[in-house]
Amino acid sequence: MDERVERIRRAADIIRERAKGFKPKVGIVLGSGLGKLGEQIEDPVVIPYREIPGFPVSTAVGHKGNFICGKLGGKDVVAMQGRFHYYEGYPMETVTIGVRVMKVLGIEYLFVSNAAGGTNLDCHVGDLVIIKDHINMMPNPLIGPNMEEFGPRFPDMTCAYDLELQALAERVGIEMGINLRKGVYFGVTGPTYETPAEIRFFREVGADLVGMSTVPEVIVARHCGIRVFGMSVMTNESNTRNIERNINDGEDVVKQADIAASRMSELFRRMIAELPI
Repeated sequence: MDERVERIRRAADIIRERAKGFKPKVGIVLGSGLGKLGEQIEDPVVIPYREIPGFPVSTAVGHKGNFICGKLGGKDVVAMQGRFHYYEGYPMETVTIGVRVMKVLGIEYLFVSNAAGGTNLDCHVGDLVIIKDHINMMPNPLIGPNMEEFGPRFPDMTCAYDLELQALAERVGIEMGINLRKGVYFGVTGPTYETPAEIRFFREVGADLVGMSTVPEVIVARHCGIRVFGMSVMTNESNTRNIERNINDGEDVVKQADIAASRMSELFRRMIAELPI
């Protein structure tokens, strides 16, 4: 068997053993400052990444580094309380290992969240933005020998972000009285924040948001045939002018994400409760 696949299956076996045969249908990836949702999972079994042999450890600010198995919205879920980033020095195979582990555990849906900078002037700090598409400027995580056990060599990305799940989010958002926006996420490697010239370029090519995560996970999820819903919390407004002040700060990003986390958590809970599983 492919060594990469063996590593994934070993990690899934450990989680399954610790969670006593748990079979989730929904996976959740919680980004910077958005780990609060993990605290709402009922009957949780918490498994730190460091306790899974061969598994990476998240070093990013605001990422706790746990798998959490339990119930949310009455459904069995597994959540990653913190993700891995390319800028941490991990190869893409490692950055996306969590998604493949969750696939082996049995998930059919993946909810991904992130803290993002805004390039669209109509978006403001604290906005919840449904990701409708992305532009990828990171190395594609499927480069290299294809893992045939998970999906085809050339997966289609026409509707990477599930249209039915987007519609569900919009309806639930209206019921909650939340003004949800929709936008295109521009994925960059980081770890530097973007220059004003880069932001102007991103805006020109159609990006509403910019961030350093999510896209590799979504590509791998679609390779695995998993339906994806993505949401960004806009935590800072991008600087498009060369002014001498730093308006991008990692600690503040986490703070702003934390403020919005309660609304996003409730939205995810209500959406998951309505999934036909």
